[in-house]
Amino acid sequence: MKSDSPEVMIRKFFREVQLSGILSEAKRRRYREEEPTRRKKREAARRRSIKNAARRGW
Repeated sequence: MKSDSPEVMIRKFFREVQLSGILSEAKRRRYREEEPTRRKKREAARRRSIKNAARRGW
């Protein structure tokens, strides 16, 4: 295994964190949301997803 430079290692680390979704999950859980608020957000995301899919012709 070849030794990578620190910059490359940092880039790889940040890419892995991004792909795993750890950071976005932490940001989402930063503030507690009540169940009705979460439900509304999920419904809005679902409607947005359906609308985008219809626009793309899926």
